[in-house]
Amino acid sequence: MEEYGALEFGDFVLASGARSSYYLDIKKVVTQPAALKEIAGAIARDYAFEVVAGVAVGGVPLAVAVSLESMKPFAIVRSQEKHHGKAGRIIGDVRGKHVLLVEDVTTSGGSALFGICALRDAGATVNRVVTVVDRESGATALLHENGVALDALVRASDVIGRREEQQS
Repeated sequence: MEEYGALEFGDFVLASGARSSYYLDIKKVVTQPAALKEIAGAIARDYAFEVVAGVAVGGVPLAVAVSLESMKPFAIVRSQEKHHGKAGRIIGDVRGKHVLLVEDVTTSGGSALFGICALRDAGATVNRVVTVVDRESGATALLHENGVALDALVRASDVIGRREEQQS
């Protein structure tokens, strides 16, 4: 991640509202084709699903890449419900399907839970979220309370720990 400039230190306010001394900008990583392909390949290979979904914006490129790697459909969870055209929060067919939700970063789990609820309201079965990085700040517990497992490709403590070892 550091090779993509995704780890920065400073004073940051996260989407959850929490403050952090570091920021993991996974969007910098997933905009690089080789990195995105590697992440998508790992998810497509290691998880069973009928449809992969991502919450706009961060989860969408992941969902598309996993869809291409697995040759299975993807869905997009809009951050806000659309009130024109056909309306709705979900783009794609999820009714009656086993859906894997993918996220770039999880902190408190609020965004993932939003996606899970929207997908379930649309008739999907969702019991697992895969995140590229878990900041280990409550997402696992929140999702577990809602019957969903959280799997992280990387944990923030691993990234920060490696950085501290390199600086020693």
